[in-house]
Amino acid sequence: MRLYTLDPMLDHRWDDLVARHPQASVFHRREWLQALTQTYGYRPLVVTGNHPGEALSNGVVLCEVRSWITGSRLVSLPFSDHAQPLLDESCEISEIERWMREECEQADWRYIEFRPLSARFQAADSMRVSKSFWFHSLDLSTSIEQLFRKCHRNCMQRRVRHAERQGLAYQRGCSAELLDDFYELLMMTRKRHRLLPQPRAWFRNLMECMAPDAEIRLVRKDGIPVAAILTLRHGRTVVFKYGCSDQKLHHFAGMSLLLWRLIEESKAERAEQLDLGRTDMDNAGLARFKDRLGALRTQIDYLRCSRENFESFAAVSDMPKARALCSTLPGVLSSIAGELIYRHMG
Repeated sequence: MRLYTLDPMLDHRWDDLVARHPQASVFHRREWLQALTQTYGYRPLVVTGNHPGEALSNGVVLCEVRSWITGSRLVSLPFSDHAQPLLDESCEISEIERWMREECEQADWRYIEFRPLSARFQAADSMRVSKSFWFHSLDLSTSIEQLFRKCHRNCMQRRVRHAERQGLAYQRGCSAELLDDFYELLMMTRKRHRLLPQPRAWFRNLMECMAPDAEIRLVRKDGIPVAAILTLRHGRTVVFKYGCSDQKLHHFAGMSLLLWRLIEESKAERAEQLDLGRTDMDNAGLARFKDRLGALRTQIDYLRCSRENFESFAAVSDMPKARALCSTLPGVLSSIAGELIYRHMG
């Protein structure tokens, strides 16, 4: 079987495949790829078994990440929680595996990484698990009353009711004002966790490329932002992608209220699944928080095909000294540092 490559930014056959493939997600969409390209300069490509001019029935989307710090590689996809290869019976995993081995050798990539949701792709012999995460999803097919009962009584139900009594003002939309307030909360949260904030341009590009399927939800107390989330939507699935808050105002339970509003509104708008994203396995607190929403927890494994004698580069988030530095930088400097470093981390 011969494989071909195409540019998903120009070839609308990719849009057609993403629109109809049952395993496609918001991370496969051209708008997401466009935001990645505009912010970080990555070049996307799709590998397919379909001839040029033929309608696509399969495809694997990747981005070229070229870095003098972390090395050059192909990733499917950077800053995406998952990106299931969109295969069919005519495109064998063994053919994709062969293409990866040849591409690593000929193009001198350090590795090619896939982030599948299901285990089907793990059949390839030359791929190894690079990192594992918890993945949480919430089935929205039951009634709103049942969904509320599934939430943890003390850690969710009571906190939602408490937040409702606080008179928090709720906003939802794509405005520049909401984006500014969201980003200020995000910088607070990233500093609290000793991490660099993502570039402001990333969120601006996301909103410009994906609205109205990218939205911010935010709550305020007396005009002061308390907590915010950024969500994405594809078909019947809503994705909770980013969350942030002001630690000094946690007693208002703004994040609990936002997530319950997200569940209520997604249900009312006929979504069938709430994708709560990946969680680091050592982040027990966040995993437990998602559990208490009544979400199903499963394990997902990222897979790499790499050259021999591969030596890994530590991510900035794994370097204790770098994390400590991140927690001390003023807001403006941390944002600038994020712009400089994030493109190397995809």
